[in-house]
Amino acid sequence: MKLLKADEMKAIDQEASSEYGIPSIILMENAGLRTLEVIEEILGESKNKSIIILAGRGNNGGDGLVIARHLLNSGAAVKVFLTGKADELTNDSRLNYEILVRMGAPILPLMSDEDLDSLMLSLVNGDLIVDALYGIGFKGSLGRFESRVVKMVNWCRAPVVAVDIPSGVEADTGRVYGLAIKASHTVTFALPKIGLVLEPGKEYVGTLSVADISIPTVLLENSSIKTNLINEQMVRMLLKPRAADTHKGTYGHVLIIGGSPGMVGAVTMASLAALRTGAGLVTAAVPESLAAAVDSSLMEVMTAPLAENGQSAIAPEALPVIENLLGTVSVCAIGPGMSRYPEAGAIVRFVLEKAGVPVVIDADGLNALQDDIAILKDRQVPIVLTPHPGEMARLTGKSIEEIQTNRVEFARSFAREWGVSLVLKGNKTVIAHPSGEVYINISGNPGMATAGSGDVLCGVIAGLVAQGLKPQEAAFAGVYLHGQAGDLAARIKGERGLIAGDLISCLPGAIKQYEL
Repeated sequence: MKLLKADEMKAIDQEASSEYGIPSIILMENAGLRTLEVIEEILGESKNKSIIILAGRGNNGGDGLVIARHLLNSGAAVKVFLTGKADELTNDSRLNYEILVRMGAPILPLMSDEDLDSLMLSLVNGDLIVDALYGIGFKGSLGRFESRVVKMVNWCRAPVVAVDIPSGVEADTGRVYGLAIKASHTVTFALPKIGLVLEPGKEYVGTLSVADISIPTVLLENSSIKTNLINEQMVRMLLKPRAADTHKGTYGHVLIIGGSPGMVGAVTMASLAALRTGAGLVTAAVPESLAAAVDSSLMEVMTAPLAENGQSAIAPEALPVIENLLGTVSVCAIGPGMSRYPEAGAIVRFVLEKAGVPVVIDADGLNALQDDIAILKDRQVPIVLTPHPGEMARLTGKSIEEIQTNRVEFARSFAREWGVSLVLKGNKTVIAHPSGEVYINISGNPGMATAGSGDVLCGVIAGLVAQGLKPQEAAFAGVYLHGQAGDLAARIKGERGLIAGDLISCLPGAIKQYEL
Protein backbone atom coordinates (compact mmCIF):
# COMPACT_ATOMS: atom_id res chain seq x y z
CA MET A 1 0.00 0.00 0.00
CA LYS A 2 1.24 3.47 -0.87
CA LEU A 3 1.85 6.08 1.83
CA LEU A 4 1.64 9.78 1.08
CA LYS A 5 3.51 12.91 2.03
CA ALA A 6 1.50 16.10 2.40
CA ASP A 7 2.65 17.63 -0.88
CA GLU A 8 1.85 14.39 -2.73
CA MET A 9 -1.71 14.41 -1.39
CA LYS A 10 -2.16 18.04 -2.37
CA ALA A 11 -0.87 17.31 -5.88
CA ILE A 12 -3.32 14.42 -6.18
CA ASP A 13 -6.21 16.66 -5.10
CA GLN A 14 -5.20 19.28 -7.66
CA GLU A 15 -4.83 16.74 -10.45
CA ALA A 16 -8.21 15.21 -9.64
CA SER A 17 -9.69 18.65 -10.22
CA SER A 18 -7.57 19.87 -13.14
CA GLU A 19 -7.25 16.63 -15.15
CA TYR A 20 -10.46 14.79 -14.25
CA GLY A 21 -12.76 17.72 -13.63
CA ILE A 22 -13.71 16.74 -10.08
CA PRO A 23 -14.46 20.02 -8.26
CA SER A 24 -12.58 20.43 -4.99
CA ILE A 25 -15.87 21.13 -3.25
CA ILE A 26 -16.97 17.59 -4.19
CA LEU A 27 -13.81 16.13 -2.64
CA MET A 28 -14.55 18.13 0.52
CA GLU A 29 -18.14 16.91 0.55
CA ASN A 30 -17.05 13.30 0.18
CA ALA A 31 -14.46 13.68 2.94
CA GLY A 32 -17.16 14.95 5.28
CA LEU A 33 -19.56 12.16 4.36
CA ARG A 34 -16.98 9.42 4.87
CA THR A 35 -16.10 10.85 8.28
CA LEU A 36 -19.79 11.05 9.14
CA GLU A 37 -20.10 7.31 8.49
CA VAL A 38 -17.44 6.61 11.11
CA ILE A 39 -19.14 8.94 13.57
CA GLU A 40 -22.44 7.09 13.08
CA GLU A 41 -20.66 3.78 13.72
CA ILE A 42 -19.24 5.11 16.98
CA LEU A 43 -22.47 6.64 18.27
CA GLY A 44 -24.93 4.10 16.88
CA GLU A 45 -26.92 7.06 15.65
CA SER A 46 -26.25 10.76 15.99
CA LYS A 47 -29.82 11.97 16.62
CA ASN A 48 -30.02 14.01 19.84
CA LYS A 49 -26.31 13.50 20.52
CA SER A 50 -24.19 16.48 21.51
CA ILE A 51 -21.33 16.87 19.05
CA ILE A 52 -18.60 19.50 19.14
CA ILE A 53 -16.75 20.34 15.94
CA LEU A 54 -13.46 22.22 16.11
CA ALA A 55 -12.85 23.79 12.71
CA GLY A 56 -9.78 25.59 11.46
CA ARG A 57 -9.48 28.14 8.66
CA GLY A 58 -8.20 25.72 5.99
CA ASN A 59 -9.80 22.94 4.00
CA ASN A 60 -9.56 20.60 6.98
CA GLY A 61 -11.89 22.97 8.78
CA GLY A 62 -14.12 22.92 5.69
CA ASP A 63 -14.40 19.13 6.04
CA GLY A 64 -15.56 19.76 9.59
CA LEU A 65 -18.23 22.19 8.37
CA VAL A 66 -19.54 19.57 5.94
CA ILE A 67 -19.78 17.11 8.83
CA ALA A 68 -21.64 19.70 10.90
CA ARG A 69 -24.25 20.22 8.16
CA HIS A 70 -25.04 16.52 7.81
CA LEU A 71 -25.13 16.00 11.57
CA LEU A 72 -27.63 18.85 11.92
CA ASN A 73 -29.81 17.22 9.30
CA SER A 74 -29.69 13.95 11.22
CA GLY A 75 -31.00 15.62 14.36
CA ALA A 76 -27.77 15.96 16.33
CA ALA A 77 -27.12 18.87 18.67
CA VAL A 78 -24.08 20.40 16.96
CA LYS A 79 -21.83 23.24 18.03
CA VAL A 80 -19.09 24.47 15.72
CA PHE A 81 -16.10 26.31 17.20
CA LEU A 82 -14.29 28.21 14.45
CA THR A 83 -10.69 29.41 14.86
CA GLY A 84 -10.93 32.13 12.21
CA LYS A 85 -13.20 34.77 10.78
CA ALA A 86 -15.37 34.06 7.76
CA ASP A 87 -13.20 36.12 5.40
CA GLU A 88 -10.13 34.08 6.43
CA LEU A 89 -11.56 30.76 5.23
CA THR A 90 -10.58 29.03 2.00
CA ASN A 91 -13.12 29.30 -0.84
CA ASP A 92 -14.63 25.86 -0.33
CA SER A 93 -14.70 26.25 3.44
CA ARG A 94 -16.37 29.65 3.08
CA LEU A 95 -19.13 28.15 0.95
CA ASN A 96 -19.86 25.49 3.56
CA TYR A 97 -19.71 28.12 6.30
CA GLU A 98 -22.35 30.22 4.52
CA ILE A 99 -24.64 27.20 4.14
CA LEU A 100 -24.38 26.54 7.88
CA VAL A 101 -25.16 30.16 8.67
CA ARG A 102 -28.34 29.98 6.54
CA MET A 103 -29.28 26.76 8.38
CA GLY A 104 -29.01 28.61 11.68
CA ALA A 105 -26.21 26.42 12.96
CA PRO A 106 -24.52 27.56 16.17
CA ILE A 107 -21.06 28.72 15.07
CA LEU A 108 -18.99 30.04 17.93
CA PRO A 109 -15.65 31.82 17.78
CA LEU A 110 -12.53 30.10 19.10
CA MET A 111 -9.92 32.80 18.88
CA SER A 112 -9.29 34.18 22.35
CA ASP A 113 -8.99 33.08 25.96
CA GLU A 114 -12.54 34.32 26.59
CA ASP A 115 -13.85 31.71 24.15
CA LEU A 116 -12.33 28.84 26.10
CA ASP A 117 -14.97 28.90 28.87
CA SER A 118 -17.73 28.24 26.34
CA LEU A 119 -15.65 25.50 24.74
CA MET A 120 -15.00 23.77 28.05
CA LEU A 121 -18.68 23.76 28.97
CA SER A 122 -19.53 22.17 25.64
CA LEU A 123 -16.73 19.61 25.85
CA VAL A 124 -17.78 18.47 29.31
CA ASN A 125 -21.29 17.72 28.08
CA GLY A 126 -20.36 16.43 24.64
CA ASP A 127 -20.93 12.92 23.30
CA LEU A 128 -18.28 13.23 20.59
CA ILE A 129 -15.65 15.71 19.40
CA VAL A 130 -14.52 16.25 15.82
CA ASP A 131 -10.98 17.52 15.33
CA ALA A 132 -10.85 19.54 12.09
CA LEU A 133 -8.39 22.17 13.31
CA TYR A 134 -5.28 21.42 11.26
CA GLY A 135 -4.80 19.16 8.29
CA ILE A 136 -1.82 17.49 6.68
CA GLY A 137 -0.09 20.78 5.96
CA PHE A 138 0.67 21.36 9.64
CA LYS A 139 4.33 21.50 10.66
CA GLY A 140 6.13 22.47 13.83
CA SER A 141 4.38 23.07 17.13
CA LEU A 142 1.01 24.43 18.14
CA GLY A 143 0.79 27.98 19.44
CA ARG A 144 -0.02 28.79 23.07
CA PHE A 145 -3.74 29.21 22.45
CA GLU A 146 -4.11 26.10 20.29
CA SER A 147 -2.18 24.13 22.91
CA ARG A 148 -4.72 25.13 25.53
CA VAL A 149 -7.51 23.92 23.25
CA VAL A 150 -5.76 20.59 22.71
CA LYS A 151 -5.21 20.13 26.46
CA MET A 152 -8.93 20.62 27.03
CA VAL A 153 -9.88 18.13 24.31
CA ASN A 154 -7.44 15.51 25.54
CA TRP A 155 -8.77 15.93 29.08
CA CYS A 156 -12.31 15.01 27.97
CA ARG A 157 -13.66 11.47 28.02
CA ALA A 158 -15.76 11.81 24.86
CA PRO A 159 -14.41 10.01 21.78
CA VAL A 160 -12.48 12.21 19.38
CA VAL A 161 -12.61 11.74 15.61
CA ALA A 162 -9.72 13.39 13.78
CA VAL A 163 -10.31 14.48 10.20
CA ASP A 164 -7.43 13.28 7.98
CA ILE A 165 -4.79 13.56 10.75
CA PRO A 166 -4.82 14.52 14.45
CA SER A 167 -3.99 18.21 14.84
CA GLY A 168 -0.39 18.69 15.96
CA VAL A 169 0.99 15.62 14.15
CA GLU A 170 3.26 16.19 11.15
CA ALA A 171 2.01 14.25 8.13
CA ASP A 172 5.44 13.56 6.62
CA THR A 173 7.28 12.42 9.74
CA GLY A 174 4.84 11.60 12.53
CA ARG A 175 6.72 14.08 14.73
CA VAL A 176 4.89 15.85 17.54
CA TYR A 177 6.56 18.92 18.95
CA GLY A 178 4.70 19.61 22.18
CA LEU A 179 1.01 18.71 22.11
CA ALA A 180 -1.33 17.02 19.65
CA ILE A 181 -4.93 15.84 19.66
CA LYS A 182 -5.19 12.32 21.09
CA ALA A 183 -7.83 10.88 18.79
CA SER A 184 -9.78 7.68 19.37
CA HIS A 185 -10.47 7.45 15.63
CA THR A 186 -8.84 9.04 12.59
CA VAL A 187 -10.41 9.12 9.15
CA THR A 188 -7.80 9.82 6.49
CA PHE A 189 -8.54 10.26 2.81
CA ALA A 190 -7.43 8.40 -0.32
CA LEU A 191 -4.29 6.83 1.21
CA PRO A 192 -2.63 6.85 4.64
CA LYS A 193 -0.12 9.60 5.34
CA ILE A 194 3.37 8.62 6.48
CA GLY A 195 2.96 10.30 9.86
CA LEU A 196 -0.05 8.13 10.70
CA VAL A 197 2.03 4.94 10.83
CA LEU A 198 5.26 6.24 12.38
CA GLU A 199 5.82 6.98 16.04
CA PRO A 200 5.07 9.16 17.83
CA GLY A 201 2.27 10.17 15.45
CA LYS A 202 0.76 6.70 15.41
CA GLU A 203 0.13 6.95 19.16
CA TYR A 204 -2.29 9.85 18.52
CA VAL A 205 -4.26 8.22 15.70
CA GLY A 206 -6.43 5.68 17.50
CA THR A 207 -8.33 3.46 15.07
CA LEU A 208 -7.39 4.41 11.52
CA SER A 209 -9.86 4.36 8.64
CA VAL A 210 -8.84 5.08 5.05
CA ALA A 211 -11.75 6.61 3.14
CA ASP A 212 -12.43 6.74 -0.59
CA ILE A 213 -13.39 10.29 -1.57
CA SER A 214 -13.72 9.51 -5.33
CA ILE A 215 -10.15 10.31 -6.39
CA PRO A 216 -9.37 8.25 -9.54
CA THR A 217 -7.44 5.09 -8.69
CA VAL A 218 -4.81 5.81 -11.32
CA LEU A 219 -3.68 8.85 -9.33
CA LEU A 220 -3.21 6.74 -6.21
CA GLU A 221 -1.16 4.10 -8.03
CA ASN A 222 1.26 6.56 -9.58
CA SER A 223 4.82 5.23 -9.64
CA SER A 224 6.11 8.63 -8.53
CA ILE A 225 4.72 7.86 -5.05
CA LYS A 226 7.70 6.06 -3.57
CA THR A 227 6.76 5.37 0.05
CA ASN A 228 4.98 2.11 0.84
CA LEU A 229 3.47 0.29 3.79
CA ILE A 230 4.43 -3.39 3.74
CA ASN A 231 1.35 -5.61 3.87
CA GLU A 232 0.67 -9.31 3.68
CA GLN A 233 -0.37 -9.23 0.02
CA MET A 234 3.04 -7.85 -1.01
CA VAL A 235 4.83 -10.61 0.89
CA ARG A 236 2.46 -13.37 -0.16
CA MET A 237 3.18 -12.68 -3.83
CA LEU A 238 6.89 -13.36 -3.26
CA LEU A 239 6.56 -16.72 -1.49
CA LYS A 240 6.04 -19.06 -4.41
CA PRO A 241 5.06 -22.70 -3.73
CA ARG A 242 7.85 -25.26 -3.91
CA ALA A 243 7.82 -27.64 -6.85
CA ALA A 244 7.93 -31.37 -6.16
CA ASP A 245 11.10 -32.03 -8.16
CA THR A 246 13.47 -29.80 -6.20
CA HIS A 247 16.47 -30.37 -3.97
CA LYS A 248 18.56 -28.40 -1.51
CA GLY A 249 20.51 -26.76 -4.29
CA THR A 250 17.30 -25.30 -5.66
CA TYR A 251 16.96 -23.07 -2.62
CA GLY A 252 20.41 -21.57 -2.59
CA HIS A 253 23.51 -21.55 -0.45
CA VAL A 254 24.07 -18.89 2.23
CA LEU A 255 27.56 -17.97 3.44
CA ILE A 256 27.69 -16.21 6.80
CA ILE A 257 31.05 -14.74 7.81
CA GLY A 258 31.61 -13.61 11.38
CA GLY A 259 32.14 -14.74 14.92
CA SER A 260 34.70 -13.98 17.62
CA PRO A 261 35.21 -15.09 21.22
CA GLY A 262 32.07 -14.51 23.23
CA MET A 263 29.94 -13.80 20.14
CA VAL A 264 29.75 -17.07 18.27
CA GLY A 265 26.02 -17.07 19.06
CA ALA A 266 25.47 -14.28 16.54
CA VAL A 267 26.71 -16.42 13.65
CA THR A 268 24.80 -19.41 15.00
CA MET A 269 21.50 -17.52 15.13
CA ALA A 270 21.96 -15.93 11.70
CA SER A 271 22.77 -19.35 10.21
CA LEU A 272 19.81 -21.10 11.77
CA ALA A 273 17.48 -18.24 10.78
CA ALA A 274 18.59 -18.61 7.16
CA LEU A 275 17.75 -22.31 7.28
CA ARG A 276 14.41 -21.73 9.01
CA THR A 277 13.56 -19.20 6.29
CA GLY A 278 14.03 -21.91 3.69
CA ALA A 279 17.61 -21.71 2.40
CA GLY A 280 18.85 -25.05 1.11
CA LEU A 281 22.41 -24.82 2.44
CA VAL A 282 24.19 -22.62 4.96
CA THR A 283 27.92 -22.36 5.63
CA ALA A 284 29.19 -20.49 8.69
CA ALA A 285 32.73 -19.19 8.13
CA VAL A 286 34.23 -18.48 11.56
CA PRO A 287 37.66 -18.26 13.22
CA GLU A 288 39.11 -21.76 13.36
CA SER A 289 39.08 -21.96 17.15
CA LEU A 290 35.30 -21.39 17.13
CA ALA A 291 34.37 -23.86 14.39
CA ALA A 292 33.86 -26.72 16.84
CA ALA A 293 31.41 -24.66 18.86
CA VAL A 294 29.31 -23.96 15.75
CA ASP A 295 29.52 -27.61 14.69
CA SER A 296 28.28 -28.83 18.04
CA SER A 297 25.36 -26.40 18.27
CA LEU A 298 24.09 -26.61 14.66
CA MET A 299 24.02 -30.03 13.07
CA GLU A 300 22.44 -28.71 9.86
CA VAL A 301 24.98 -25.93 9.23
CA MET A 302 28.32 -26.51 7.53
CA THR A 303 31.36 -24.73 8.94
CA ALA A 304 34.42 -23.24 7.27
CA PRO A 305 37.32 -22.61 9.68
CA LEU A 306 39.17 -19.36 8.95
CA ALA A 307 42.67 -18.28 9.92
CA GLU A 308 42.56 -16.08 13.01
CA ASN A 309 44.65 -13.40 14.66
CA GLY A 310 45.92 -13.25 18.24
CA GLN A 311 42.46 -12.18 19.46
CA SER A 312 40.82 -15.18 17.75
CA ALA A 313 39.11 -12.91 15.20
CA ILE A 314 39.25 -13.45 11.43
CA ALA A 315 42.72 -12.67 10.10
CA PRO A 316 43.75 -11.36 6.64
CA GLU A 317 45.35 -14.76 6.01
CA ALA A 318 41.81 -16.13 5.69
CA LEU A 319 41.11 -14.12 2.53
CA PRO A 320 41.98 -16.89 0.02
CA VAL A 321 39.58 -19.29 1.75
CA ILE A 322 36.87 -16.60 1.78
CA GLU A 323 37.40 -15.99 -1.94
CA ASN A 324 36.94 -19.69 -2.68
CA LEU A 325 33.79 -19.80 -0.59
CA LEU A 326 32.33 -16.77 -2.38
CA GLY A 327 32.57 -18.71 -5.63
CA THR A 328 30.29 -21.47 -4.36
CA VAL A 329 27.36 -19.62 -2.73
CA SER A 330 24.22 -17.67 -3.67
CA VAL A 331 24.54 -14.86 -1.12
CA CYS A 332 27.02 -13.73 1.54
CA ALA A 333 26.20 -12.16 4.89
CA ILE A 334 29.09 -10.65 6.83
CA GLY A 335 29.35 -9.12 10.28
CA PRO A 336 27.37 -11.08 12.92
CA GLY A 337 29.60 -11.42 15.99
CA MET A 338 32.66 -10.36 14.00
CA SER A 339 33.80 -7.87 16.69
CA ARG A 340 35.63 -4.60 16.14
CA TYR A 341 39.33 -4.85 15.39
CA PRO A 342 41.75 -3.12 12.98
CA GLU A 343 41.75 -5.79 10.26
CA ALA A 344 37.94 -6.06 10.06
CA GLY A 345 37.71 -3.29 7.48
CA ALA A 346 40.08 -5.13 5.15
CA ILE A 347 37.97 -8.31 5.44
CA VAL A 348 34.75 -6.46 4.52
CA ARG A 349 36.45 -4.58 1.67
CA PHE A 350 37.78 -7.85 0.26
CA VAL A 351 34.33 -9.45 0.33
CA LEU A 352 32.79 -6.49 -1.48
CA GLU A 353 35.54 -6.49 -4.10
CA LYS A 354 35.47 -10.25 -4.77
CA ALA A 355 31.83 -11.19 -4.31
CA GLY A 356 29.88 -12.11 -7.41
CA VAL A 357 26.70 -12.54 -5.36
CA PRO A 358 24.56 -10.20 -3.23
CA VAL A 359 26.10 -9.18 0.10
CA VAL A 360 24.26 -8.47 3.36
CA ILE A 361 26.32 -6.42 5.84
CA ASP A 362 25.25 -6.46 9.47
CA ALA A 363 26.52 -5.60 12.95
CA ASP A 364 30.32 -5.33 13.13
CA GLY A 365 30.51 -5.57 9.37
CA LEU A 366 28.82 -2.16 9.37
CA ASN A 367 31.18 -0.83 12.01
CA ALA A 368 34.10 -1.96 9.84
CA LEU A 369 32.81 0.30 7.06
CA GLN A 370 32.95 3.35 9.28
CA ASP A 371 36.31 4.59 7.95
CA ASP A 372 35.92 3.15 4.46
CA ILE A 373 32.33 3.82 3.39
CA ALA A 374 33.39 4.79 -0.12
CA ILE A 375 33.86 1.09 -0.86
CA LEU A 376 30.07 0.90 -1.26
CA LYS A 377 30.21 3.01 -4.40
CA ASP A 378 30.01 1.39 -7.84
CA ARG A 379 29.82 -2.21 -6.62
CA GLN A 380 28.75 -4.71 -9.26
CA VAL A 381 26.57 -6.74 -6.88
CA PRO A 382 23.56 -5.69 -4.78
CA ILE A 383 24.40 -4.71 -1.20
CA VAL A 384 22.00 -4.72 1.76
CA LEU A 385 22.97 -2.86 4.95
CA THR A 386 21.05 -3.60 8.18
CA PRO A 387 22.04 -0.98 10.79
CA HIS A 388 20.26 0.05 13.95
CA PRO A 389 20.31 3.82 14.64
CA GLY A 390 23.57 3.62 16.63
CA GLU A 391 25.37 1.82 13.82
CA MET A 392 23.87 4.25 11.33
CA ALA A 393 25.20 7.16 13.37
CA ARG A 394 28.70 5.70 13.39
CA LEU A 395 28.51 4.99 9.66
CA THR A 396 27.43 8.50 8.70
CA GLY A 397 28.87 10.70 11.44
CA LYS A 398 25.35 11.97 12.21
CA SER A 399 23.73 11.92 15.63
CA ILE A 400 21.06 9.37 16.48
CA GLU A 401 18.65 12.28 16.98
CA GLU A 402 19.31 13.56 13.44
CA ILE A 403 18.62 10.12 12.05
CA GLN A 404 15.47 9.49 14.08
CA THR A 405 13.93 12.90 13.39
CA ASN A 406 13.03 11.86 9.84
CA ARG A 407 13.94 8.21 9.40
CA VAL A 408 12.17 7.85 6.06
CA GLU A 409 13.94 10.67 4.24
CA PHE A 410 17.27 9.93 5.92
CA ALA A 411 17.13 6.31 4.75
CA ARG A 412 15.95 7.31 1.27
CA SER A 413 18.79 9.81 0.86
CA PHE A 414 21.47 7.37 2.08
CA ALA A 415 20.29 4.55 -0.17
CA ARG A 416 20.30 6.83 -3.21
CA GLU A 417 23.70 8.30 -2.42
CA TRP A 418 25.49 5.01 -1.88
CA GLY A 419 23.53 2.74 -4.21
CA VAL A 420 22.55 0.22 -1.53
CA SER A 421 19.42 -1.21 0.02
CA LEU A 422 19.23 0.11 3.58
CA VAL A 423 17.32 -1.60 6.38
CA LEU A 424 17.19 1.03 9.13
CA LYS A 425 16.07 -1.08 12.07
CA GLY A 426 13.93 0.05 14.97
CA ASN A 427 10.31 0.67 15.80
CA LYS A 428 8.73 0.73 12.32
CA THR A 429 11.83 -0.40 10.45
CA VAL A 430 12.42 1.57 7.24
CA ILE A 431 13.74 -0.13 4.10
CA ALA A 432 15.10 2.15 1.36
CA HIS A 433 16.46 1.35 -2.09
CA PRO A 434 18.66 3.24 -4.58
CA SER A 435 15.60 3.96 -6.73
CA GLY A 436 14.18 6.10 -3.93
CA GLU A 437 11.53 3.50 -3.12
CA VAL A 438 10.93 3.20 0.63
CA TYR A 439 9.01 0.57 2.60
CA ILE A 440 7.79 0.94 6.19
CA ASN A 441 7.15 -2.12 8.34
CA ILE A 442 4.54 -2.27 11.09
CA SER A 443 4.86 -5.92 12.13
CA GLY A 444 6.75 -6.77 15.31
CA ASN A 445 6.54 -5.76 18.96
CA PRO A 446 8.68 -4.38 21.82
CA GLY A 447 9.60 -7.89 22.96
CA MET A 448 11.91 -8.07 19.96
CA ALA A 449 14.20 -5.49 21.54
CA THR A 450 16.51 -8.25 22.71
CA ALA A 451 20.04 -9.45 22.01
CA GLY A 452 20.35 -11.42 18.79
CA SER A 453 17.16 -10.18 17.13
CA GLY A 454 19.20 -8.34 14.50
CA ASP A 455 21.30 -11.43 13.79
CA VAL A 456 18.11 -13.35 13.11
CA LEU A 457 16.96 -10.65 10.67
CA CYS A 458 20.30 -10.82 8.86
CA GLY A 459 19.84 -14.57 8.38
CA VAL A 460 16.23 -14.18 7.24
CA ILE A 461 17.14 -11.67 4.53
CA ALA A 462 20.08 -13.77 3.35
CA GLY A 463 17.89 -16.89 3.32
CA LEU A 464 15.29 -15.20 1.12
CA VAL A 465 17.95 -13.96 -1.32
CA ALA A 466 19.32 -17.51 -1.54
CA GLN A 467 15.88 -18.72 -2.61
CA GLY A 468 15.76 -16.34 -5.53
CA LEU A 469 14.21 -13.14 -4.23
CA LYS A 470 15.81 -9.94 -5.42
CA PRO A 471 17.73 -8.32 -2.56
CA GLN A 472 15.28 -5.39 -2.55
CA GLU A 473 12.38 -7.82 -2.19
CA ALA A 474 14.17 -9.92 0.40
CA ALA A 475 14.86 -6.82 2.48
CA PHE A 476 11.24 -5.73 2.92
CA ALA A 477 9.80 -9.26 2.98
CA GLY A 478 12.45 -10.36 5.48
CA VAL A 479 11.72 -7.47 7.82
CA TYR A 480 7.99 -8.16 7.65
CA LEU A 481 8.35 -11.92 8.28
CA HIS A 482 10.85 -11.28 11.08
CA GLY A 483 8.26 -9.06 12.74
CA GLN A 484 5.51 -11.60 12.17
CA ALA A 485 7.66 -14.28 13.83
CA GLY A 486 8.10 -11.91 16.76
CA ASP A 487 4.35 -11.35 16.98
CA LEU A 488 3.68 -15.07 16.87
CA ALA A 489 6.29 -15.67 19.59
CA ALA A 490 4.79 -12.90 21.74
CA ARG A 491 1.34 -14.49 21.51
CA ILE A 492 2.82 -17.73 22.81
CA LYS A 493 5.27 -16.45 25.44
CA GLY A 494 4.47 -12.79 25.98
CA GLU A 495 6.77 -9.87 25.17
CA ARG A 496 8.82 -9.50 28.32
CA GLY A 497 10.65 -12.82 28.22
CA LEU A 498 11.06 -13.05 24.45
CA ILE A 499 14.52 -14.06 23.21
CA ALA A 500 15.99 -14.26 19.72
CA GLY A 501 15.74 -18.04 19.69
CA ASP A 502 11.98 -17.72 20.03
CA LEU A 503 11.91 -15.73 16.80
CA ILE A 504 13.81 -18.47 14.98
CA SER A 505 11.50 -21.21 16.22
CA CYS A 506 8.47 -19.18 15.10
CA LEU A 507 9.80 -18.32 11.64
CA PRO A 508 8.35 -21.40 9.88
CA GLY A 509 4.90 -20.75 11.34
CA ALA A 510 5.05 -17.07 10.42
CA ILE A 511 6.12 -17.85 6.85
CA LYS A 512 3.48 -20.56 6.46
CA GLN A 513 0.73 -17.94 6.83
CA TYR A 514 1.84 -16.21 3.65
CA GLU A 515 2.83 -19.07 1.37
CA LEU A 516 0.65 -19.33 -1.72
